[in-house]
Amino acid sequence: MPGTDEKFLKRLLATFHAEAREHIQAIASGLVELEKVSPEETKAGILDAIFRAAHSLKGDARTVNSRDVETVCQSLENVFALLKGRDLVPSPGLFDLLHQAVTVLGQLLQSTEAGVSDSAAPGMAQIVSSLKKALAESGTIPVTQPALEPSTMSKSTPEARQDNPMESPALADTIRVSTAKLDELLLQAEELLSAKLAANQRVTSLRQLQSRPAEWRKKWGKLRGEVRALQQTLSHKENGHGGPRADARLLQIADFLEWNYEFMESLETELADLVKATAQDQRSVGAMVDHLLADMKTVVMLPFSTLLDVFPRFVRELSRDQGKEVDLVIRGGEIEMDRRVLEEMKAPLIHLVRNCLDHGIEPPQRRQQRSKPQRGTITISISPKDSNTVELLITDDGNGIDTAKIKTAALKSGLLSPEKAQTLDDKEALPFVFQAGISTSPIITDISGRGLGLAIVKEKVDKLKGTLSLETEPGKGTTFRMGLPLTLARFRGVIVRVQEHHFVVPTGDVERAARVKKTDIKSVENRKTIALKGQAISLVGLGEALELPPRTSRSEPPEALPVVVLTWANQRIAFFVDEVLGEQEVLLKTLGKQLTRVRNIAGATILGNGRVVPILNVADLMTSAVRVSQAGLEAPGAETAAMEEKEKKSVLVAEDSITSRSLLKSILESAGYDVETAVDGIDAFTKLRSAQFHAVVSDVDMPRMNGFGLTAKIRADKKLAELPVILVTALDSRADREHGIDVGADAYIVKSSFDQSNLLEVIRRLI
Repeated sequence: MPGTDEKFLKRLLATFHAEAREHIQAIASGLVELEKVSPEETKAGILDAIFRAAHSLKGDARTVNSRDVETVCQSLENVFALLKGRDLVPSPGLFDLLHQAVTVLGQLLQSTEAGVSDSAAPGMAQIVSSLKKALAESGTIPVTQPALEPSTMSKSTPEARQDNPMESPALADTIRVSTAKLDELLLQAEELLSAKLAANQRVTSLRQLQSRPAEWRKKWGKLRGEVRALQQTLSHKENGHGGPRADARLLQIADFLEWNYEFMESLETELADLVKATAQDQRSVGAMVDHLLADMKTVVMLPFSTLLDVFPRFVRELSRDQGKEVDLVIRGGEIEMDRRVLEEMKAPLIHLVRNCLDHGIEPPQRRQQRSKPQRGTITISISPKDSNTVELLITDDGNGIDTAKIKTAALKSGLLSPEKAQTLDDKEALPFVFQAGISTSPIITDISGRGLGLAIVKEKVDKLKGTLSLETEPGKGTTFRMGLPLTLARFRGVIVRVQEHHFVVPTGDVERAARVKKTDIKSVENRKTIALKGQAISLVGLGEALELPPRTSRSEPPEALPVVVLTWANQRIAFFVDEVLGEQEVLLKTLGKQLTRVRNIAGATILGNGRVVPILNVADLMTSAVRVSQAGLEAPGAETAAMEEKEKKSVLVAEDSITSRSLLKSILESAGYDVETAVDGIDAFTKLRSAQFHAVVSDVDMPRMNGFGLTAKIRADKKLAELPVILVTALDSRADREHGIDVGADAYIVKSSFDQSNLLEVIRRLI
């Protein structure tokens, strides 16, 4: 059955890839730890673990016929065997070689996952040859098939399982389930929240219906005495006093009304029983949904350490590339969080750690001059804050942040006026580092300096409804402090109405809801304000901030307006609405891939009555409110000034290669720049003296005058000293980058990692 065999092979390969990633990560983490430790017993334990991981991966690779993975693992086993036997002395060079082998294993795994021959990974043959050479230089002949000691032999390896194929394995405590299946189960469980809310709505509707018979009973009570008197009178006439025949019909109507009363009483009793039973069902369903969601939440919760596994190796490689010595300390890795939160935070954490290492930690010589330990320290720690949030700290013991440079960058980017800069203290200046385009780096490189990293961090934390703050002390270090939710999707929200539209505002961002009299609304500098606890805060219509169509009716507004006061990043703004409908638990639903980012909207939810309601993004909303409150305050001619600002900028490209010169010219012209080219540094400097340019993009390795020399001459010329210079070069060593900083380049982009969007973004920032 070919179809069955093919499905089996696919499942087998999927299992192999999942296990292989774990083994490779275990080897990488173990190597980083092995470099740090000194006690021999600890070394033995780490070596034992990475030896076992390499051996298991080798066996699994043989099972799926991945020969190259098996070959690399065999070479690693040989090295680890000699290290365990102390026949091979570890050295920095050897550790570099072992880390390269781990990188090659990752590349081979990616190749097999993509359906490409695993030999497509570059450097595979070279790394195996280098490992053999290291073994040969040790003077010890490695065992070709090293055997594991009985104490370290894992019974779950393929070899162990093949020893006795008839043996029935014991039931495992854990099983592998794909994350896609878990996500689907969690989604279905979260959808039950809508059913819970709908049940709440049904109970509310039934209770409202239950109150209706009370109105009927009240009116019937006023007429019941007269109806009975009429019955008695009509009965008396019918029993022999010769009343008209119409009286008999009236008697029937009176009897029906009496029967109707008894019927309504029984209906009211049945309705009360139904309300009671429905409320009981609602409580049972609500409890089951809550328990199911809580259990599902624990299923998708992962230790924070799963996110941090890659960081030790990342810090090691980046610090070595920059010539720094850095230790990474991780605390609280056992705390569990929603896997979706961890995935969202991976990129921000990389940005923050890179920022600490690049901007914060000083080179060893400078640290010694400051009486600091030669090795810097970056600490990532996480701790519970309350039942629903955790606090994440990223700390370095480096330079600290120079607030003067922040103010200069903010002034240059137009985020801060000169007048405001003079009165701004250091604490008020720090939040500007989270603005896009703000960087204190003296040069833009492929590592940092673009002014985007911290802005991305803030955007991600805002998306997760978290908090972000910064603390720094010059010469001693910097701490980034984040408050993050343990889980996503469910939260409590306040439902408000504007015209016929309904919106949900996260309760955590609502300071208070109140009613404000029209007489309490004041105008300050052409802005509406209200007084709250003795402080004037801006008042904006929610409909205006959301740019809803204006009201069609001209009805007089009520004497008291419902107001919701929102807080975000130490900012408070009051929004007036038509009605505050209440607070309830809601389930956040994304807008889908078609609407990845919609201003002012974070997502949507379905209320108990089936209505789809947008959930507001408070961070965006505050920005929109500020824009609305400032409307009409723009200076005359602002539009004309903006048009003039869009005037084409001119860029000079200095590049001796015709191909590279043509490519850069094409990229820049497509982006709307006027481009002039030069064939070397002397040609470029001559053109700079005869024409005006807004920026220079230059290669480094050029005849007659290279890019470093051109940059130095530009900085030495009074007329050209402020001209932005971007070096685009194949020279990627740390010494070359430092040379670029020394001569005064504004950006240093390596051609091997060249991306035209990066180049355009750098030019846009600098000019």
